Amino acid sequence: MIYLELFFTFLKIGAFTFGGGYAMLPFIQTEVQAHGWLSMEELVNFVAVSESTPGPFAVNISTYVGMETAGLPGALCATLGVTLPSFVIILLVAKCFARFKSSKIVAGAMSGLKPAVIGLIGSAVISVGQTVFFADGFSAFQGIDYGFVCSLVIFAAALIMIIKKVHPILVIVLAAVLGIGSGYLGQIL
Repeated sequence: MIYLELFFTFLKIGAFTFGGGYAMLPFIQTEVQAHGWLSMEELVNFVAVSESTPGPFAVNISTYVGMETAGLPGALCATLGVTLPSFVIILLVAKCFARFKSSKIVAGAMSGLKPAVIGLIGSAVISVGQTVFFADGFSAFQGIDYGFVCSLVIFAAALIMIIKKVHPILVIVLAAVLGIGSGYLGQIL
């Protein structure tokens, strides 16, 4: 049954991922593609949308995958699956916080998890970057296409705006406008 499959898949993702939504992205990508729920391009597109919508990143993606796969009940199952482990862990930690607060074992475990989380986030950056910038593969002899150049220009413009401390909402709106405009311009060219 698709609802149980969505629930248990996202329960596994939520239970075994530390570091938030970006650290979950490689697991989500692997599971979604293994089940054939979304193509890599669809997943990357939703990652971009998820960045500009309110709410936790992993919840947005799980809800979207569930909705695309099995409608509203699928969205509810996937969202419940991804949030349930965190909810239970937070309840347990809150109950036992006084004991864990000064534990060297817990501090050591958290210290060991930091490099793993950084690696998972780096993996997500590389995976998404390959799909966005090198969808047809990378070759020194391959012509640079219009979409690649536009993506690079929008990325550079957004990066400069962030460095110059432009308000994030303005960066998102301007990047969206540039993306839409380049899409229409690409159809004309």
